[in-house]
Amino acid sequence: MRVSMGLPVHDWSACAKAARQAEDDGVDVLTSNELRHDPFTPLAFAALATASVTLVPSVAIAFPRSPMIVANHAWDLNRHSNGRFVVGLGSQVKGHNERRFSVPWIAPAARLGEYVESLRAIFRCWEHGEKLNYQGKHYQFSLMTPEFSPGPQKLRLPPIAMAAVGPLMLKTAARVADSVRLHSFATKRYVDEVVRPLLAAELAKAGKSFENFEMTGGGFIATGPDEKAVEAAAEKVRYRVAFYGSTPAYRGVFDQHGIGDLGIKLNEMSRAGQWGDMARQVSDDVLDLFVARAPYEGLAEAVEKRYGGIVDAVSVDFVEGTPASVRRGTIEALKKIPSVFKGFAA
Repeated sequence: MRVSMGLPVHDWSACAKAARQAEDDGVDVLTSNELRHDPFTPLAFAALATASVTLVPSVAIAFPRSPMIVANHAWDLNRHSNGRFVVGLGSQVKGHNERRFSVPWIAPAARLGEYVESLRAIFRCWEHGEKLNYQGKHYQFSLMTPEFSPGPQKLRLPPIAMAAVGPLMLKTAARVADSVRLHSFATKRYVDEVVRPLLAAELAKAGKSFENFEMTGGGFIATGPDEKAVEAAAEKVRYRVAFYGSTPAYRGVFDQHGIGDLGIKLNEMSRAGQWGDMARQVSDDVLDLFVARAPYEGLAEAVEKRYGGIVDAVSVDFVEGTPASVRRGTIEALKKIPSVFKGFAA
């Protein structure tokens, strides 16, 4: 299993040091999120400070950005990392697109599929000199003059990862992407009984397999040096489960366990602005569906029980001041968990 770690995106001056430490500790992937801050710039500092880790935004919101803009970000990050960049894209939900980003919400799965296809067309144009002529329903690209082409890199074209929750987006990811980044709001049963069968069928249609298609995420991890720290981390997860569970688009996860009424109640509370009270609606039994929790010693066993055989990579963070020996031992144990994924296709 591959192990990822998030960068301190709120503090660019800390990104290089954090990236070097993570690489020294054995981390495989460094990620940046797009919540309050830009997801691309922190990865640039990490690219220049490291030599082997994979770099990926988890995830950049696609529709507010033209694919050409993302292609430029990806090309520069891939070049400066010597081929270690993966494009991580997500659609976000309707409300955020229309009301936070002021962009239209139109056929998100089909549109994101075209987004990925158009990125690949741009990459092939720059690397191989193919004429740029992508003509889709939602995106069209046909102009690329020498003045605006960054030219070939002689490196692997950046793989593309898609965030996916619903069936249409999952099928699209299997068809056009190299990796699916599952939402944290997922349970082992949901991934095993809903997500993987959908992906397997679509991958087979596309002549692909899980050996070259990476699955990441699909739940939470609550850990720390002792049980008290684990419980504190789990309480933060309890709020996240309530927050995400209030979104109607994610209710299928609750439905898989026969607790769809909880999603309806959480949605009603969110509409009433009762954010501070929502976490109390998530019982310990529900929380345990979403989280693997254990101190650093024993974390690998908890993660294997929760994620083993269904995902290929997990994300873990350590409390500041955790000894290097503990970090490295924990990461080494996690990496020993068997995984189907063997690497991205050339």
